[in-house]
Amino acid sequence: MEKKSKNVLGNDLCSCCFEPRTGFYRDGFCKTGEEDIGTHIVCAVMTEEFLEYTKSKGNDLSTPRPQWQFPGLKAGDKWCLCITRWLQAEKAGKAPKIILEATHQKALDYTTFELLLDYKA
Repeated sequence: MEKKSKNVLGNDLCSCCFEPRTGFYRDGFCKTGEEDIGTHIVCAVMTEEFLEYTKSKGNDLSTPRPQWQFPGLKAGDKWCLCITRWLQAEKAGKAPKIILEATHQKALDYTTFELLLDYKA
């Protein structure tokens, strides 16, 4: 039986988004595993500012990619982000708000709960 993933609050991990279907495993959850080298564990609410920022860093999340069943994101969409990209955006003043209930507890290996709390959606 699969062990339930936990969120940064210590509770069972809630889903981030099913429309568009997010998560490294495209199951709607910001779970991670050995094959997820990007550690997609932060459930973030997209903003135009963040989408422009991440595009400028080489990760275009706003352009649809039908070959990957990726619709392209717009402001207001929820998406599982790589923790390192989110932290990079935070340092640049461009980090989007996050859903704590859907952000994996592994995020606490990278940053403090207090910082995450500052960005609570």
